[in-house]
Amino acid sequence: MRICIVHYHLQTGGVTRVIEHACAALLQRGAQVAVLSGEAPQAPLPTAVRTRVLPGLAYEEHRAPQSPEQLAAGMVEAACNALGGAPDIWHVHNHSLGKNTALPGALLRLARDGRRLLLQPHDFAEDGRPLLYGRLRRQLADGDIRRLSALLYPLAPQIHYAALTRRDRDFLAGAGVPTGQLHALPNAVSMETTPDSGSSARGHAQQGRGDDRRLWLYPTRAIRRKNLGELLLWAALAGAQDRFAATQAPRNPREQPGYRRWVALAAELGLPMTFEAGAGGRSFPELVASSHALVTTSIAEGFGLAFLEPWLLGRPLAGRDLPEITADFTDAGVRLPGLYQQLSVPLDWLDLPRLRSAFATVAAERASAYGRPAADTAERAWAHAVTDGRIDFGRLDETAQTQIIRRLHGNPAARSELGGSALTAPTDPALIDANRAVIAARYSVQGYGERLAAIYEAIADARPSAAFAAADGAALLDRFLAPQRLWLLRG
Repeated sequence: MRICIVHYHLQTGGVTRVIEHACAALLQRGAQVAVLSGEAPQAPLPTAVRTRVLPGLAYEEHRAPQSPEQLAAGMVEAACNALGGAPDIWHVHNHSLGKNTALPGALLRLARDGRRLLLQPHDFAEDGRPLLYGRLRRQLADGDIRRLSALLYPLAPQIHYAALTRRDRDFLAGAGVPTGQLHALPNAVSMETTPDSGSSARGHAQQGRGDDRRLWLYPTRAIRRKNLGELLLWAALAGAQDRFAATQAPRNPREQPGYRRWVALAAELGLPMTFEAGAGGRSFPELVASSHALVTTSIAEGFGLAFLEPWLLGRPLAGRDLPEITADFTDAGVRLPGLYQQLSVPLDWLDLPRLRSAFATVAAERASAYGRPAADTAERAWAHAVTDGRIDFGRLDETAQTQIIRRLHGNPAARSELGGSALTAPTDPALIDANRAVIAARYSVQGYGERLAAIYEAIADARPSAAFAAADGAALLDRFLAPQRLWLLRG
């Protein structure tokens, strides 16, 4: 079988790691694999993979100016050149995210020509990305959501969709994607083990102690939704033996001013916090080996590798739970006792009028970007966020989070009023071993390859049709824009 995988770029991590796993699994099964990308890969893919750089696939700000028809023709030419013939399956990642406005139309052109597509959204423009969705809505559909849906979510027998999580699968099904054309495809999880993690975590109690302090390591690129302020909160609450580290700064210039403010606050307060720990001379395995536990404070994830990878490295996980993501993992048998679902603070610690105004502003901006009436969205979001005079720290914006951090740093007695005020890591070696075994069995590259091959076979068996419908983009928006899903760090 000839497979063509398509993505905007091949930067390390994220979707590129998923593509690497897919390539490895497909080559083991004897498939021919080509990868089309808007940029050259930062690290080489397996040698048997034919990589082609197609500048028209790059992000909107960097891509060559091409119409959808020109991009489709270029994709076909590049794929046929790489594979020696037309692909049996086109596997496209994040086609509807809004990073490239020509791609959705190009894919629709391919489908209308009878080519078989697997569309795999890892992230949704409808989910906390109003700038991207607004661009799609304005440039591709003159504000008409129905027209946009026909481009982003076309339906025909030769078009199938793959969802990373149960939540995404349910949202797509609720928008009208037929069950027979909608597949669950959780990511594979594969990590190099550190020298001291080995096949067991029995030495964990002695690991991570280059001195008598405990390192809580947040392996993340510190973009806004990663909720770095919450890590600083834990640093402000830390005991004398605790220190904290985040591994990478954001690349996006829009993210950097906020990141620098967190760096400045940590320095001003003298918090036991290291930034860009991954940029020093120590490798990531060395950082993990020196850690007491890995941490996540993120308020939103696509698949949630951060909840699985620590256990493969012989380390426990502590921090914020995301039940709509982690439910898949716990159902598979992974136990996550070190996670909390909220970290509540009293409203009377905050500038309430300013905070209410922030909710109103974000709700209005979100409604405008998504072409929805603002109505009472802010009031409903506030009602969901507040319980008994308290609000989750993760719901706050940076200004409010900074207020809380300063208060707790300057008034240790106030810590007793913080709901869920302990960061704990389950260090039982048996639990770490058990989680590692479950993850290795349920999320292996081999298992991923088997699932992917079965999906490809189902698409290959489909009889292409010239009749097209579309999923209900408005229904998908309703799911993602529910008031309880409004978080100030995302919009």
